[in-house]
Amino acid sequence: MKNNETLITAEGLEELEKELEYLKIVRRKEVSAKIKAALAFGDISENAEYDEAKNEQANVEGRIAKIEQMIKNAIVIKAGTKKGVVDVGSKVTIKDLEFDETMEYTIVGSAEADPFKGKISNVSPLGKALLGKKTGEIIEVASPAGDMIKYEILTI
Repeated sequence: MKNNETLITAEGLEELEKELEYLKIVRRKEVSAKIKAALAFGDISENAEYDEAKNEQANVEGRIAKIEQMIKNAIVIKAGTKKGVVDVGSKVTIKDLEFDETMEYTIVGSAEADPFKGKISNVSPLGKALLGKKTGEIIEVASPAGDMIKYEILTI
C-alpha cells in the first residue's frame, strides 16, 4: 500500500461523502454567517468572536481538504476476499482468554476505525495481530500497559 492510499469499506466511503457534503453545504454557511455577525461588531483587531469564527472556518476547510484527499486516494476493500483468513474487511469474533470475554470487530482501514462501533484499524496492535490468522488460532497482543493479552479467534 502506498502512503497516500486510504483503505476504506464501501460503507465508510459513503459516510465520508456524506460528511463532505454536510461540511460544504451546511457548515460553510453556518461559519460564514458567524463571520458576518462578528464583522458587524466593528473593529476586528480585538474581536474575539471574529477570531473564533475564522478559526472555525480554518478547521472546517482543513477537514474538507482532508476528506477530499481521502476520497481521491480511496481503495475500497471488500470483505471476505480471503476465505477463512482474517483480512481487511473481515468481521472477526475473538475471545479474551484471561477474562473469558467475547468481542466482535471488523478490520478496517485507519480512516474509518472506531473501536466504540467495533471497527478496528488494520494498523492497530490488535488489527495487525489478527491479519492473516485463521479460526482457532491464538494471538498475543501487547496492552497499553505492556502486558501480553491472549485472544482466540472464534469466527471470521
